[in-house]
Amino acid sequence: MSHYKIEAGTAQHIGDRAEQQDRVALLTAPKAPGYMMAVVADGMGSLNVGAMAAEQVLRTAKQAFDLYSPQTEDLVTLLRTIARDAHTLIKLNSISSEKKPHSTMAILVLTPERSAVWAHVGDSRLYRFDGPNCAERTVDHSQVENLVQQGKLTYGQAREQKMPHVLYSALGSPESEPEITVGKHANLKAGDAFLLCSDGLWRYFSRVELGAAIAMNSPRQASEMLIAKVRERAQGHEADNCTMAIIKLVEPASETKSYTVDRMRRAV
Repeated sequence: MSHYKIEAGTAQHIGDRAEQQDRVALLTAPKAPGYMMAVVADGMGSLNVGAMAAEQVLRTAKQAFDLYSPQTEDLVTLLRTIARDAHTLIKLNSISSEKKPHSTMAILVLTPERSAVWAHVGDSRLYRFDGPNCAERTVDHSQVENLVQQGKLTYGQAREQKMPHVLYSALGSPESEPEITVGKHANLKAGDAFLLCSDGLWRYFSRVELGAAIAMNSPRQASEMLIAKVRERAQGHEADNCTMAIIKLVEPASETKSYTVDRMRRAV
C-alpha cells in the first residue's frame, strides 16, 4: 500500500518585466521509476540573455536526470553535477556571446523510498511544509541573508529598508564558483508539501501565508491564488517574474472492494 500520492503543478507570471526569464519544470527519470524532479531557475541579464541562462539550467537538469540510475549514482552527486555543469555551460555561452548571463536555481528530487533531496544556488528558494507549518526553507546566498544569519539585521528591517538582494553566488558568474547547498529529508508522509520559487514570489509572502495557501488548496488553486496576490501587492511597481512549482503529498484514495458470491454446485 502506498503511503501517499503526489499532486504537483507549476505556474508563472511575467510580472511587469518585458520578458519572462524564469524557467520551471517537473521531470521523471526513465531509468529510475518512481523518482520525480522539480526545477526552478531564475535567469538574470539583458533581454534574451537571462532567459538563456535559466533555459540552460533546465536543459542540463533534464539531460542528467534522463541518464540517472540509483544503482550507479547518488542524488547529492547528481544535483551537484547539474549545478556545476550548468555553471560551466553558462560561462561558455557568456564568452561566446560577450554577455554576462547568470541564473539561480532550486532543484528537488523525490524518491520512491519516501525521501527528498534538494539543492539550491542563489536566491531561488525551496520551502518544506508539514501540513500548513513551514518546517524549513533554504538560506539565500545573498548579502542580506548573511547579515540576518549573523544577527546584524532582521528580515523585517531588511524589508523596511528595501535593501537590495545582492547575490554572492550564482550560476555563470565569471568571478567565482557557485556555492551549492544541499538538503535532505526522510520519511515523507501524506500532508508534507514543497514549494520551489523565484524571488518574484517569495518576497511578497510570509512562511505562514505560503503554508496556509498550499495546505488548503490543490497546487493549481494555490498557484493561481498566490499569483493573484502578488499582482495585488506589487501594485504595478515593476514586479519581477514570478515562478513556482508546488508538490503536495496527499492521502491515496481508499479502495472500494466489491465481492461477488456465486452459489457452489455440488459435484456429481
